[in-house]
Amino acid sequence: QVQLVESGGGLVQTGGALRLSCAASGRTFSNYAMGWFRQAPGKEREFVAGVNWSGGNPQYADSVKGRFTISRDNAVNTVYLQMNSLKAEDTAVYYCAAQGGPWWIPRDAIYYWGKGTLVTVSP
Repeated sequence: QVQLVESGGGLVQTGGALRLSCAASGRTFSNYAMGWFRQAPGKEREFVAGVNWSGGNPQYADSVKGRFTISRDNAVNTVYLQMNSLKAEDTAVYYCAAQGGPWWIPRDAIYYWGKGTLVTVSP
C-alpha cells in the first residue's frame, strides 16, 4: 500500500501562485509514476500532470501547460505541483495519484489516491 497526503492548497487571487505537495509513505516511492488530478464543483475529475519515476517526461493537460510544473524528490518521497498564473477556472480539489509502474501512461489505471487539497482562485 502507498499512502498519499496532499498539502499546500488554499485561497489565492487570480494571477497568483501556489505549490502543492504530496507526501508518500508505504512502499518504495521511486517505483511509481506520480500525477495530479483535479475535480471542480459539478465536474468530473480530470488529469492535470504526470511524471515518471525519475522526474522525467512530465506531461500536462493543455489547460495548464506553461503555467504548472510537476516535479518530484525521491529522497523525501514527495511530488510537487507548482501552479503559476492561476485562473478562476483552476479552482478545484487537487488529488495526488500513483500509477502501478514507473512510467506515466496517459489514461492508465491509478492505483493510489490521496484525499485531496482544495485550491480556490478568487476572481
